[in-house]
Amino acid sequence: MEIFDIIDENGNPTGKTVERSIAHAEGIRHRTAHIWIIRRKNGRTEILLQKRSRNKDSFPGKFDTSSAGHIQAGDEPLESALRELKEELGIHAVPEDLQFAGKFPISFAKEFHGKMFRDEEIAFVYIYDQPVDISKLVLQKEEVEAVEWFDFEETCEGCRKNRDKFCVPSGGFEVVKKYLERQNQQIKE
Repeated sequence: MEIFDIIDENGNPTGKTVERSIAHAEGIRHRTAHIWIIRRKNGRTEILLQKRSRNKDSFPGKFDTSSAGHIQAGDEPLESALRELKEELGIHAVPEDLQFAGKFPISFAKEFHGKMFRDEEIAFVYIYDQPVDISKLVLQKEEVEAVEWFDFEETCEGCRKNRDKFCVPSGGFEVVKKYLERQNQQIKE
């Protein structure tokens, strides 16, 4: 059974906890860690997206953030991000490998498998830009069906138009886009 910290509108734990199924049945705000794996190729930024397992309780079979997961009660966002990378993709990262890019809210209610799923989250976004050979990744089959590289700009636009293929939260794209702009500005200075 997964237990989450109930959080305020800024993502800070309130001291109360909630069980996962109740959080999603009632739309109780909690935290998640999102890790975006990026690389530069031919002058463009590419992102690694995971295709969610068909048995996931939300957005089965759709392409999503590189790696993401709930932050368990008492855990910190960075430790959760490191754990998710290892569990879902077999990447053994250390804290210095992840750069905090920002956070954003997720809020929606949608029916999956005949049941309402309410999501109220604050997502903590991290960037992982170390080299990744997708043929050597160890995918957690219960979570991830496949992984694939996508052009960042094209996918950002594609996610707005093709929700049948993608379920990447638009707020994540905005956080990563601002992160990339800051990086490019630092390179120019």
